[in-house]
Amino acid sequence: MLFSRKGKLKKEFDEKLVSSIKETKETLQSAKVFEELMDDYNLDVIAERKKAESIHFYLYKEARVRRVLIK
Repeated sequence: MLFSRKGKLKKEFDEKLVSSIKETKETLQSAKVFEELMDDYNLDVIAERKKAESIHFYLYKEARVRRVLIK
């Protein structure tokens, strides 16, 4: 009984992780586009891109550790 619940929870959290990775990927891509479109050197825009990048790569690393397949 306990093992079936554990498997269900793992699957649920793995799905949440994959959806979070997809969301952060979209955020990262839009931040990159926004940074490219800027004419002026703006530290806030660069900081936002770096923040999105670090969050995305952290989640991606977590997925590798958990051996989650990202489709």
